[in-house]
Amino acid sequence: GPKQVGKKRSMAGAQDVIVPRNFQLLAELEAAEKGHGDMSISFGLEDPDDMFLSAWIGTILGPQGTPHENRIYSVHITCGENYPDEAPVVRFVSRINMREVDSNGNVTGLPDLQNWTRATGSIERVLVSVREHMASSANRRLQQPQEGETY
Repeated sequence: GPKQVGKKRSMAGAQDVIVPRNFQLLAELEAAEKGHGDMSISFGLEDPDDMFLSAWIGTILGPQGTPHENRIYSVHITCGENYPDEAPVVRFVSRINMREVDSNGNVTGLPDLQNWTRATGSIERVLVSVREHMASSANRRLQQPQEGETY
């Protein structure tokens, strides 16, 4: 007879939460691996076997004409279980002096994180935004730590 095309029932309620989150993160991972976006930033999973796609490492090339020029900054990005409904936690590994970053390297004052929405938020968007803020007039004037220092 005709194949029944019906609604698949998910086995466990937990899957209803995890699947959309992972689809979103897998799409971001795929985009990052293709590298079609902004070439001054890159990101990927810290551990390729991380099934929950939680821990990411990002790289930001310092903007030209700023104290960050020719420097490569590493950031750690944690996507919690409520991502993309909740913003990721972003922390610099490389030492940096900028108004949006606290004394422990946590990115705290970034509008893209503070005003996070599922519709507009992504790891790439956050990294691009951090880089844009590096070049702001307020941050341009700040004395920077020695290159290569970490938190």
